[in-house]
Amino acid sequence: MKNTIKFSEKILIHESATKVFDYTQDYTNRLKWDTFLKKADLIGEATEAGKGVKAYCVAHNGLGMETEYVTFNRPRVTAIKMTKGPFLFKTFLGSWTFKELSASQTEVIFLYSFELRFPFYIFRYFVNRNLRKNVRQRLIDLKTCIENKSDIDLVRQDFA
Repeated sequence: MKNTIKFSEKILIHESATKVFDYTQDYTNRLKWDTFLKKADLIGEATEAGKGVKAYCVAHNGLGMETEYVTFNRPRVTAIKMTKGPFLFKTFLGSWTFKELSASQTEVIFLYSFELRFPFYIFRYFVNRNLRKNVRQRLIDLKTCIENKSDIDLVRQDFA
């Protein structure tokens, strides 16, 4: 659709794709690295992320979104779609790809696609710019958290 906005951001992380994937999809770790969020929970009886599982996340600005995993292909890709969210979004989709370049290097790519409702689409440039900036920072925070020596020991213990 012509009103759909798409963008992607990527970063290189010095760790295996499996460990990065597992770390990002473990909701007990989510708020350790995802500084965009102040709340991140799986919904219902779910104890781990997976296809069909729903999650509820709240950004620091107070906007909350319920999402459902539509793809969960460990350790390569995960994708979500918004099931309930802030009124400004008509649709919202996101995917995270973990491309293993070597045993200790992973390219992490976040791709987001969304459509804004009337009258918010008037501000699409500003919404896109703000989301992009937040995604860039989330990736930097993820890299910092995983590559930090004290935290990486926890990752290795959790997913060895």
